[in-house]
Amino acid sequence: MRVAIVHDWLYVIGGAEQVLREILQCYPTADVFTLFDLLKPEDRRKLGFEKSHTSFLQKMPMLGRHHRSYLPLMPIAIEQFDLSSYDLVISSSYAVAKGIITGPDQVHVSYVHSPMRYAWDLQHVYLKESGYETGLKGMIARSILHRMRMWDIRTAHGPDAVFTNSQFVARRVKKIYGRDAKVIYPPVTLSSRTTTLPAGNHFLAASRLVPYKRIEPIVRAFNTMPDLNLVVAGEGPEAERLRKLAGPNVSFVGFVPDAELRDLMATARAFVFAAEEDFGIVLVEAQSEGAPVLALGRGGARESIAANGRYATGMFFETAEPASIAECVRSFVARGGAISRQDCRERANFFSAERFRKQFVQAVDEEMERFHANLHGRSLPRLIA
Repeated sequence: MRVAIVHDWLYVIGGAEQVLREILQCYPTADVFTLFDLLKPEDRRKLGFEKSHTSFLQKMPMLGRHHRSYLPLMPIAIEQFDLSSYDLVISSSYAVAKGIITGPDQVHVSYVHSPMRYAWDLQHVYLKESGYETGLKGMIARSILHRMRMWDIRTAHGPDAVFTNSQFVARRVKKIYGRDAKVIYPPVTLSSRTTTLPAGNHFLAASRLVPYKRIEPIVRAFNTMPDLNLVVAGEGPEAERLRKLAGPNVSFVGFVPDAELRDLMATARAFVFAAEEDFGIVLVEAQSEGAPVLALGRGGARESIAANGRYATGMFFETAEPASIAECVRSFVARGGAISRQDCRERANFFSAERFRKQFVQAVDEEMERFHANLHGRSLPRLIA
């Protein structure tokens, strides 16, 4: 069986690339197709392949920093790949990969990380952050996104089966595409520690410092709680502004290597997160290090964090506002050690890479069996003289 794996693009290793890595573990001889590949050779090897097949976008200038400028060309670029010789096509899609063209005698399963959020429910945030809210550029951007939405819906019925990373995204897939999706939670790199570390004296927030990650309300919340310390890890365009508004109990450590970030998680009193994520791999990473999670009670966080019952691993705040966050933090402090750090680690174990691979292969095998049963088991049409 020849297998092709189609991934939107490759220029950093993030959550979607972790999923790609595990899919390649399941199908190690698969060929990788992607719009463009800017990874270093060692990063490709970490993901499990040596060489990828790229589109004409690979030759375009300034791809790394301005790849979204090529959004209008992405649909036609993804449609140019010739995958007619493959039996099984797996698309790993958060933009256009699911729009790959396949034939009626091929099986195409798509792991949809999310429909294009900047073309759908995050359109207005994307336009604001890009400076395209008004004027001629704004009109052009809105027209492009409108066309992307039409293409996105048209290609949503190409895959034979759709998998996704949370019930939250499955609801978005149903609403936007009108399709049912099977939930296979993404693989998380769990802690390698054999013991749980005791909590230190700091709370932790970590993400790229951009507006939609909502670090600002977390900083403002801790400004009202000078007796509690917050450490913010990460870099981004908001960094300087956030530093200026932060109180003396809030410290910024910038970008930190993964091992150092894991140490900060392992000794944090709790991990604080105010963004609405499709799943939120970092929330599970924090739990795997033993840190309870205080998060906005929306999106995938509702599925990765246990907030009720004897084995709770975190708490939710209702809105991403400083007052709501501060209330949640104070309530957590008042509960003392009610949330077990060992329970957090055990909760995270459910989202292991081994579990993902097992469920993914099983789901693909079931789709292959269904496809071949329909292909060979259907009756011949009745001929009427």
